[in-house]
Amino acid sequence: RPGPGFEQLTTATQVRSSSIGFAGSLYFSVIQISPRFSVHFSVPAGQVRTTTNMTDKPDSYKLTPEVANRKYTDLLPHDEAGLPVTKEFLMKLIDILMDFIKETNDRGSKVLDFHHPDKMKQILDLDVPDSGLPLQQLIKDCAVTLKYQVRTGHPRFFNQLSCGLDVVSMAGEWLTATANTNMFTYEIAPVFILMENVVMEKMREIIGWAGGDSILAPGGSISNLYAFLAARHRMFPGYKEKGLHSIKGQLVMFTSDQCHYSVKSCAAVCGLGTDFCVEVPSDKQGRLIPSELERLVIERKSRGQIPFFVNSTAGTTVLGAFDPINDIADICQKHNMWLHIDAAWGGGLLFSRKYRHPRLSGIERADSVTWNPHKLMGTLLQCSTIHFKEEGLLISCNQMSAEYLFMQDKLYDVQYDTGDKVIQCGRHNDIFKLWLQWRAKGTDGFEKHMDRLMELSEYMVKRMKAMPDKFHLLLEPEMVNVSFWYVPKRLRGAKKNTDWENELGKICPILKGRMMTAGTLMVGYQPLDDRPNFFRNIISSAAVTEKDVDFLLDELDRLGNDL
Repeated sequence: RPGPGFEQLTTATQVRSSSIGFAGSLYFSVIQISPRFSVHFSVPAGQVRTTTNMTDKPDSYKLTPEVANRKYTDLLPHDEAGLPVTKEFLMKLIDILMDFIKETNDRGSKVLDFHHPDKMKQILDLDVPDSGLPLQQLIKDCAVTLKYQVRTGHPRFFNQLSCGLDVVSMAGEWLTATANTNMFTYEIAPVFILMENVVMEKMREIIGWAGGDSILAPGGSISNLYAFLAARHRMFPGYKEKGLHSIKGQLVMFTSDQCHYSVKSCAAVCGLGTDFCVEVPSDKQGRLIPSELERLVIERKSRGQIPFFVNSTAGTTVLGAFDPINDIADICQKHNMWLHIDAAWGGGLLFSRKYRHPRLSGIERADSVTWNPHKLMGTLLQCSTIHFKEEGLLISCNQMSAEYLFMQDKLYDVQYDTGDKVIQCGRHNDIFKLWLQWRAKGTDGFEKHMDRLMELSEYMVKRMKAMPDKFHLLLEPEMVNVSFWYVPKRLRGAKKNTDWENELGKICPILKGRMMTAGTLMVGYQPLDDRPNFFRNIISSAAVTEKDVDFLLDELDRLGNDL
């Protein structure tokens, strides 16, 4: 409610624009007095404003008149005297990035400004012109792009496994883009190659291995693919040259019915066929049942097939479940099968003395491990690692000895050339942002981060259990995945049966739509097996606090109580 000076202020000052918004149970107004000054009234802490400096004024990032109409040809390296123009252009871009970072961490800002695709196409100028545009237009393009980008680092973005905006890791990504080098040879990336060796060795040490080999891959799906290829090569080395004819029988692999779809994709991509990727039943918590695994292995052997690969998931995508590694490792050892651990999601808990066991007990027995720092550890996308217990396996499996890149008579030790260990050739530099982040946090800092995320998830579960009429947990979570239904007024007190669950499932997409339209928070939903749609909340961002969890629960109730 405006104070006594409000009339004087608006009378004496030209009001350029105003907006009226609604947050929770309070209306508020935002009066813009000048392009750089706004007065906000009646906005309680924790509520959401409808305006922010950056998103409302993409035209306000002005280059000087001397630079605004210049073209890319006036920048370095096209113009040798282009340093002043280049500096002004990039410094203005930094203004945009800093405003985006500020708003991402501002709980008063929206998580997103949602528009349907047809409407978004009308708003945006996406044309690719025949003639280049001036620098001022490029600056505006950058501001508009971030205006409509979802703020995945916002404290109230709970939608994906990869959340948050780690500023040190981001700084590393900026430097990486500036260096703009490939990662296939030491001669063009000497510092980054050495960094990769050091960090990968440290990660293998945390897994529990003394030696081995590792590589950074473009995402967990490709990391899992590398594990499949290495397993097949290790057990059937003739496949590399002779193909299918070198294997006297049908290979078969096993994985939980809760695994990431990329595991099944390996069977399709590598010629196994999805029919020979056997899905092993899981228990109610989403964990692979070892007795079912062994039963299926024996059954496939009886058909004359060759079981060779088992994937054990450490942190399933939806429920956050951890397969019992030691039990699975015993079966793999008994039947001579490769054990791969897909810890893309749950690998971060290896840092935590409090939460590592029993979830990841036995991981050192695996032959290969996928571990994505860009998930629980908060490293910027993308940053995925694949680790092997056996040294030399990567190069043996993937080496093609391209003479124009991997000459053996170079002036340095060519074992530092990593390109022949991978199937990609060109490989993005994903190591520096992780190395710099690790330097900043230290191993102890990552442990504290893991513990904090788990404690916040436990806090959320505790709050939900205190409101059983409004929130129904599907199961006790093992990780930061909290799976639940929101219960609106009309279904509170109703009999909890299949019909009730189906009704709650129908509510999820509607409530998610209201979240996105309001822009106040984002939580993901999905069906699973015989369960209808339910919400899966993820806390993997260092920005989240207890007050954000409180806001989440209150906002769900505000948005959904009438459904």
